[in-house]
Amino acid sequence: MDYQQAIDFLFPLHRFGIKPGLERIGALLDALGHPERRLGTIVHIAGTNGKGTVASCMASIFKASGRKTGLFTSPHLVDFTERIRIDGQEISQERVADYCAKLQPAVIEVGATFFEATTAMAFAFFADEGVDAAVLETGMGGRLDATNVVQSDIVIIPSIGMDHTEWLGGSLREIAGEKAAIIKPGSRVFTAVSAEAEEAFGPIRDAAEAAGAELHQVERDAEWSVEEVCPGSLALRIALDDGEPRQIRAALTGSFHAPNVCLAIMAARSLGVSWEHIETGLPRLGAFGYRARLERIADKPVVMLDVSHNPDGMQRTAQSILELRNCFRFLYVIIGVAADKDAAGIVNHIAPVADEIVAVELPTERSLPAEELARLCAEAGAQQVSSRGTSAEALEFLDSRVEPGDMILVTGSFYLAGEVLAMERFSSAGVATGVI
Repeated sequence: MDYQQAIDFLFPLHRFGIKPGLERIGALLDALGHPERRLGTIVHIAGTNGKGTVASCMASIFKASGRKTGLFTSPHLVDFTERIRIDGQEISQERVADYCAKLQPAVIEVGATFFEATTAMAFAFFADEGVDAAVLETGMGGRLDATNVVQSDIVIIPSIGMDHTEWLGGSLREIAGEKAAIIKPGSRVFTAVSAEAEEAFGPIRDAAEAAGAELHQVERDAEWSVEEVCPGSLALRIALDDGEPRQIRAALTGSFHAPNVCLAIMAARSLGVSWEHIETGLPRLGAFGYRARLERIADKPVVMLDVSHNPDGMQRTAQSILELRNCFRFLYVIIGVAADKDAAGIVNHIAPVADEIVAVELPTERSLPAEELARLCAEAGAQQVSSRGTSAEALEFLDSRVEPGDMILVTGSFYLAGEVLAMERFSSAGVATGVI
C-alpha cells in the first residue's frame, strides 16, 4: 500500500460518521499490540475552544525541555500527516501507508471510523518511536472519544461551551460531564473554566473528586496579567504558588489566549519543567504546526487566517481583531460556516466589527449556503455584505477593492482555512510563527 492508497482507504471511512464508543478503538489497538500503554507522560486535552493552543504550547515546552514529544491533533488543514507529529515533524507518508496496511483488516472487521483509525495510527507511531511524552487532543467529546483509552498523567480542560450538542448534550452541564470523563485516577487536572460557573465547572470538580485527582483552576491557583498584546506576540506576567512573578512571551495573537498559556505553564511546572524551558518553548509554537489561529499568510494587504467555528471562538477572534484595530484601515471578512454550526451566533460576533463581509461556500457538502450565511450577516448588522461561491472567488472580488493598509480576515471553518492554505498564492506562507 502506498500513501495515496492509504488516503483512499482512510478518507471514505468518514461515511461511518461519528460513532461514540471505545470497543472499536480497543480492537484496533489490540491488533497493534496496545501501543497506548507505551506513550510516556500523557497529556490529554478536552474542551470546546483552546485545545489546539494548549496542545501546541505543551508540545513546544516539552520539546524545549529535551523530551521527545508526540503531538496528536485534529483536523488537518492541508495534508493528513499534519495530525501526527514528533518534535514538530509530521509523520512520513511512508509510515502512514505502513500503519494503514496493518490496520486495514481490523478496521474493516469492526467498522472503525476515520478518527478511530487515525488515533490508533498515532498511538502506534508514538510508541514505535519511543516518545517520552504524548500530547493528545480529543476529537469531540471525551467519555466515548477514541483517545479516551489512555491513562493520562495530565488532563487539561481549557473551556466549556455549547458545541456538538447533538452528541454531547443540550446543556453546559451535560457537555462538561462528557469532557470531564477523560479524568482518570491519579491524573492532575487543570482547567480555565471558572469555578463560579457551576453548570460547567461542577462536573469537572465532581469527576476529579470521584477519581481522586488533583484539580487546579487558573483563577484560583495562578496570578497573571496581560502585559502586552502585539500582532503575533502575547506577553504575560505570571506567578504560581506564591512564587516570584515571571515574564513570559508566547507566539500568539490576542489576550484571550492568556488562560490557555497559563494552563500549559501550570501543567508543565507540575511535571518539573523549568521556567527556562517554558520561556524557550512558548515563542516557538510554529514549529509544532500551530496554524490558522489568527495567522498572517500575506502582507499589503494583511490576510489573516482563523478557524473559529462556534460563537465562543468567534467572540474571542473579534476581541483580538479589535485589540489590533489600529494596525489596519478597513477590515474585510471572508466567512464560511458548516450547516451544523450555530451560524447566527457566530456572525453576531464578527459582523459588528467588519467593514465588509463576503460569505462563501465551504468545500464540503456540510456547508451552509453562502446566500443564507450572507442573510444572517446582514441581520447581525454587517455594514456591507455579499456572497460568492468559493473563497477563491471572494479573494478575486476583494483584490480590486482592498488597499495595502487593509486587512482581510478569512474565518469560520477548518475546511475554509485548509482550502485557502492550499492556494498557490499563499503557498509561500510556510510554517506559521503567529506574527502578523
